[in-house]
Amino acid sequence: MEGKTLGYEQCEQAVTWLRDHSQHRPSVGIVLGSGHSALADQVIKADIFSYADIPHFPRSTVPGHVGRLVLGELGGHTCVVMQGRFHMYEGYSANTVVFPVRVMKLLGVHTLLLTNAAGGLNPEYNVGDIMLVKDHIFLPGLAAHGPLVGPNDERFGPRFPSTSDAYDPELRAIARAVAKELKFGQRLREGVYVMEGGPAFESVAECRMLKLMGGDAVGMSTVPEVHVARHCGIRVFAISLITNLAVLEFDSPQRATHAEVLETGQRSAANIQQLIINLLTCMPPPTPSD
Repeated sequence: MEGKTLGYEQCEQAVTWLRDHSQHRPSVGIVLGSGHSALADQVIKADIFSYADIPHFPRSTVPGHVGRLVLGELGGHTCVVMQGRFHMYEGYSANTVVFPVRVMKLLGVHTLLLTNAAGGLNPEYNVGDIMLVKDHIFLPGLAAHGPLVGPNDERFGPRFPSTSDAYDPELRAIARAVAKELKFGQRLREGVYVMEGGPAFESVAECRMLKLMGGDAVGMSTVPEVHVARHCGIRVFAISLITNLAVLEFDSPQRATHAEVLETGQRSAANIQQLIINLLTCMPPPTPSD
């Protein structure tokens, strides 16, 4: 599926095409994961583009990922919304997976909100809980399979960016207050997201290892986008919907399936949508240090 390098010039070409086809100038980016695409239907005065029409954009190949870019107004902000993301397990390089985030940076985006579906590793979590991501463990990245591997383009960011401050604490605090107001604060968690490569769901031994490492939830996405957003100086907020529970016992009859992931996402769509819209409504502009 790879055939070309996607660098600064290709990002500029995608940005030029989008600016030629839309009057919206977004300051907030939103990436919608499995089962979360309905939020894009709430965008006002929307301009909607298939990924296939945008220069150099990859194609979504996973069920539950619509494959459209939506520009318009949401929660008082001009937003660019990805209805579906890209994954390394689809055959894309990490550099290709994060291409839209770099396009967002050149469009003027200063804040990125990400959603995903994840398996719960923490035994206190239940299916349907929403986890605010406070940190991550990037397994592919630790093995030099991340989007920043290779020559660094200083036009995007520094050679060695920090990720110890990847997830904005102010936005997490606002989300906690919003969830309390919406009366589902008891379903709100805060924890560590582990990204593995996929596409197979994790084995029992792997889940046990990830739990011992400090992971609260596990999935197959999100962290490459986070790395590149922070590399570009974009403020980040991420949430995981716990769509299934990790299997931690060898004799368990429980099995994780993508159908379960999508079903849980659809059941919890209203909570996710309202949390993000209310967060946007309350969200202050970033400080210069962001």
